[in-house]
Amino acid sequence: MVLPINLSFLMDKPTGISTYARHVAHALGDRDDLDPLFLVADRHRDFATYRRFSIPPQLTPEQGVRGHARRLLWTQFSLPRVCRQIQSNVLFSPIPEAPIGSINSQFRYAVTAYDLIPLRFPQKATPLLAYHKFYVPEVLRRADRILAISTATARDLRSFLQIDPKKIEVIPLAYDRQQYYDRRLPRSNYFVYVGRQEPYKNLDRIIQAMAQIPDEIELHILGKVDARYAPALKHRAKLLKLSHRIKFCGYIPEVELPEAIGRAIGLVFPSLWEGFGLPILEAMACGTPVITSNFGSMPEVAGEAALLVDPYNVSMIAAAMRLLWNDSAARSQLQAAGLKRVNAFNWEKTGQLTGDALRFLVDN
Repeated sequence: MVLPINLSFLMDKPTGISTYARHVAHALGDRDDLDPLFLVADRHRDFATYRRFSIPPQLTPEQGVRGHARRLLWTQFSLPRVCRQIQSNVLFSPIPEAPIGSINSQFRYAVTAYDLIPLRFPQKATPLLAYHKFYVPEVLRRADRILAISTATARDLRSFLQIDPKKIEVIPLAYDRQQYYDRRLPRSNYFVYVGRQEPYKNLDRIIQAMAQIPDEIELHILGKVDARYAPALKHRAKLLKLSHRIKFCGYIPEVELPEAIGRAIGLVFPSLWEGFGLPILEAMACGTPVITSNFGSMPEVAGEAALLVDPYNVSMIAAAMRLLWNDSAARSQLQAAGLKRVNAFNWEKTGQLTGDALRFLVDN
């Protein structure tokens, strides 16, 4: 049976979800025991050698709320027609989105679940409130198979949504070994943070920790500057007289990220929660020591190869940063441990496990 794979959300400037989807989709496309059909916009030329079905562009978060809205309407009303056209009653969506209410009872689908952060840290009113509070949970409840990217996410699926654990399979993420590796670059005088700027990412406490470490050290924040949250973070830096030491670097092309990470004293990533935490692996692969949280998925990703801190404790974050700055032996030990740790994660393994899980969907 043809297995349509929904890639309507792929972005031109990829973040974690798009990176995961691309690697897994390419692995599925190379398997002989599946018959994948990629539902993808024409501009994504990296799928040109695979069997594909052209879908509309402008359905991604890069188009903001309108992009989300267009994608959800396409998913609800056009995607069922595509499945009927190709005579398939199965679907894999590497994002927790699928048609609900408009498909007959024989239709089966699998989705990937990243985290339930919007339920763990609810915001009072956002344009996507109904999406996170009602739509995504309903998609997850109706799914025949859920691929959870960490044990922490699997636990949240059970505790928040009472999902049957028999439907859940934990398949960890990985990193691009061709892109992220130890270039043995000279270290500069900055710590690096990679990611978004929502409150749960804990940037405010990282900035507060900067006030407790030597003045010559900077913090480079890599990721799209978010107009909703960056002004408050910049204001915090100004109040602490740290504006000259906190650099909002904006979106960094993926080809430039390894050098930016590889020159840092360390990655500071003490999120309040993560479904996985790809920057942890990417930094370790670059030979950069990692400071991360002892909450959520981060301990299972980092193992014993990082400094784990209480993300609510500013002084503990600062102490870890001072240790990396002052103690070359600690840096070397963490660098070696990180380079060893990342060997447990690769996209080939993730793709293989994903394909095996989808065989269940196709065969049953």
